[in-house]
Amino acid sequence: MSDEAPGRRPNVLFIITDQQRADHVGFAGNEIVQTPNLDALAARGTVFDSAWVANPVCMPNRSTIMTGRMPTAHGVIFNDRSLDWGANTFVRQFLAAGWRTALIGKSHLQHGLSRNAVVPIGSSGAFDDPWPPGWNTLEDHESFADGPPDFPPSFYGFEHVELSIDHGSRITGHHLQWALDRGGVYEQLVVPMTDEAPAKRRSDRWWQVYEPPYGPELHSTTFVAEQTSAFIEEAAAGGSPWLVMASFPDPHHPMTPPGEWFDRHDPADMPLSPSIADDLATAPDYLRRFQRTPPTKQRGWVGMCGATDHELMRECLAATYGSIEMIDDAVGRILATIDRLGQTDDTIVVFTSDHGDMMGDHGLMLKGYMPYRGTLQVPLVIVDPDRAPARTTSLAGSIDLGSTLLDLAGLEGYVGIQGSSLVPILDDPAATVRDHILIEDDLPAGLAALAPIPAKSRTLVTAQHKYTRFSSGEDLLFDLGNDPLELDDLSSRETSMRGHLIEHLADALMAVDDDARGAPINH
Repeated sequence: MSDEAPGRRPNVLFIITDQQRADHVGFAGNEIVQTPNLDALAARGTVFDSAWVANPVCMPNRSTIMTGRMPTAHGVIFNDRSLDWGANTFVRQFLAAGWRTALIGKSHLQHGLSRNAVVPIGSSGAFDDPWPPGWNTLEDHESFADGPPDFPPSFYGFEHVELSIDHGSRITGHHLQWALDRGGVYEQLVVPMTDEAPAKRRSDRWWQVYEPPYGPELHSTTFVAEQTSAFIEEAAAGGSPWLVMASFPDPHHPMTPPGEWFDRHDPADMPLSPSIADDLATAPDYLRRFQRTPPTKQRGWVGMCGATDHELMRECLAATYGSIEMIDDAVGRILATIDRLGQTDDTIVVFTSDHGDMMGDHGLMLKGYMPYRGTLQVPLVIVDPDRAPARTTSLAGSIDLGSTLLDLAGLEGYVGIQGSSLVPILDDPAATVRDHILIEDDLPAGLAALAPIPAKSRTLVTAQHKYTRFSSGEDLLFDLGNDPLELDDLSSRETSMRGHLIEHLADALMAVDDDARGAPINH
């Protein structure tokens, strides 16, 4: 733990988006998407230009952010299981130390959102469930049919919870009652995740690009902004330090920015990814099959697919940028609330995303089992008012965020944390706290056999290289320093480097072999 000021009790605003690429912000050099508020945030914080996920899928990486542990350690390796009710989290530490804590927006720590997107495989599980019935149904949208259910005093450490559960124009969770109270029409809010969802306008190429039947005032981005600001005002009035996770469900597909945000960009102006024509000649065959699968033929509404329809790809980019710009506007309103309350100088701010999106890279769309930087790299800014702004290329991971915030607040960690504090980099952008990032990607064996795709892959990212090993025995090796687009697979040519990285990967896997299961939370 670093030598923070004695008695320092900073507020924490943790802003997280869903499925936002590292280069889909202005401060990363994107000249099309307009993110003035996020850019201003970056200008007063430390920008991490090499920040990576622990897993490129929602639930595993969100659980890693919360616990500071790899997916194979906390147990959520895929979107088909909930984070164990007894899992320790960095938020629990803040709550126990007297902070007010809140989660506003998307949680996805429980399996509710994914139940209709994941095919159940198998019968009896490997373990008995020791927790009281209903613990893992708090994110089931059915639980909100007659009004929000009663939440326990601590939801993984959050004492105040207001959920926006779904994606696209579909509204469920606490968000549903909020929207109904503001004049929303139920049949326009709780809609199917199909082409039957009502829309003011829809792409002729793919049903997942459309304008919702309601305006921005009912959208999830507005819900997160307003309820986050309301919590901050209440907590500030009470005099306690606070931690709030403002979790935006966008810009995840379906790509449905409302009202004015739908028209922010002309698809004709959208440049395509420079690697969109990659033939993936040396990649595993399943990636070429993804590439040949048009979005209209994807498995379910979340299935991986290709970007062969370039005009559709431009429509997706335009809608995605509209969603991001709406989020940027919402972030500006939350920051304005903090500033009006006179708490800007007492508030640490984190901005990141749970994973990225291929968005045309290598002729691929969406995320999951596509081990390229489009899905694996995320935006990351950490603002500490006590530290000077900076920019760094030092490696950082989603797994490090909990340790960093505990360190900045002068709080102790707990047994089993595998992340590292990034505070040394906040003090000196040339410093390093790790020489690699380990990325896991798992699919339950039954689902992998149905696809069929490799059930497992492991990726090692170093300052220069990225190496991925698949359970099929195949691999990919890229020199990120000289080949940032990942077009030249070196795995069959650079045998010496490949051997070195395999050894490094083996060491990294041993380092995260979990030994903390026998250490309970110390209440």
